[in-house]
Amino acid sequence: MSHNTHWSLRANMSIVTLVQRLLDPALAVLLLYVLAQSYNHTFDTNLQVFALTTFLLMLPVFKSTGMYRPYRNLAPRLIAIRLILGWSVMIGLLLFTGFVTKTSVLFSRALILTWFGTVPVILLAVHFIIWAILRQLRSSGRNSRSAIIAGVNKVSLNLADQLRESKDLGIRLNGFFDDQPLEELPDVPVIGTLSELPDYVRRHHIDVVYLAGSTDDDSRFAELIEALQDTTACVYFVPSLLMYSLMHGRPYEINGVPLISIWEIPFSDLQYLLKRAIDIVLSGLALVFLSPIMMIIGIAVKLTSPGPVLFKQRRYGLNGQEIIVYKFRSMKVMEDGGKVEQAKRGDSRITPLGAFLRKTSLDELPQFLNVWQGRMSLVGPRPHAVAHNEMYRKLISGYMLRHKVKPGITGWAQVNGCRGETETLDKMKRRIDYDLEYLKNWSLGLDIQILLKTAFVFLRDSNAY
Repeated sequence: MSHNTHWSLRANMSIVTLVQRLLDPALAVLLLYVLAQSYNHTFDTNLQVFALTTFLLMLPVFKSTGMYRPYRNLAPRLIAIRLILGWSVMIGLLLFTGFVTKTSVLFSRALILTWFGTVPVILLAVHFIIWAILRQLRSSGRNSRSAIIAGVNKVSLNLADQLRESKDLGIRLNGFFDDQPLEELPDVPVIGTLSELPDYVRRHHIDVVYLAGSTDDDSRFAELIEALQDTTACVYFVPSLLMYSLMHGRPYEINGVPLISIWEIPFSDLQYLLKRAIDIVLSGLALVFLSPIMMIIGIAVKLTSPGPVLFKQRRYGLNGQEIIVYKFRSMKVMEDGGKVEQAKRGDSRITPLGAFLRKTSLDELPQFLNVWQGRMSLVGPRPHAVAHNEMYRKLISGYMLRHKVKPGITGWAQVNGCRGETETLDKMKRRIDYDLEYLKNWSLGLDIQILLKTAFVFLRDSNAY
């Protein structure tokens, strides 16, 4: 590929990116016009100003939610989440603007509500079609990018396998560069040494360079990075195997000093606010609609066994702070000390009514109050008794990382069968593995998926007793 052809390709890609960014607001405005005609509503000056406001706001809002990042490594689920998040922010901004300027009364409510609901459907359809077309093009060898890997080791070999197996990524791996390569290599050849890499990138107009090394390679890679600044290639650092276990390895900087997070809260401030808003709304609705059932259960608990209606136990919440968690009392005892014995199948401490409540998870209903108070979330790692936390944090690596988010009424571990007694360390470790997997892959879409699965799992789960 000649230099002029390569430059032309990049220029065309920039034009495609610009068109993609203008397409969303253009479709939203066009849909507003079409709906106005169908509602016999004149597309007057007020609607024109509203349309212009929408067009100007959508560009920065959608960009901030990550809508215009390359599709190459993006799953359809993430496209949908980012689009719905961006459009939800747009709706909030438009409603707020209409309230402040007192112009909302100028428009037909039916028109605006229909438009609010139709735009994301149309945009999702368009984005999915584009995603599918690009995926097909990349799978057939078109719309591809050339790549090389600096360093031959387990990490780089694994990366090479992933690139070969994922043809829809459209990344064509030319080969490796290393001064001392391993003896046995896959089909991809070792092209040359690290010192020869920059010249190869320039001559062959390589699009992507992956640097796969360890801390021992710092000096060699520093020189390499310096030399690659004289190319147009995108350069990525591939973390060592140790980095694969990070909860959320995001890049940051402090006044120019680069940082990579090892452990952190898995969502941004905006995502936290959305998660909290969902918790408040759904827990509030649950408390209202389930209050008759909760009242009946409370009376039944009081009448069938001596003791309080609610069982209150200290557990660890966000950042390891102690919180009080509520449950309907299902046992004859109220353990909350330095030693708490887990419930077992056929446990004599469980009351007859308590057995039913635990089997159906109705004993957990008071935790909606914990959610509404802000101590818990609808979805998150299940909170354990303080005594269990202090025991398992010494036995399971990464155990306390699950407290980087609020505990939940339900969680990823629970919908994957990890409920009931953890009589062996392996069972608890499996539960913690699911909790950490949830933190690594958190999204609002995953929360919704867990909530939908919860009802089906809990009703037929034989591990609850």
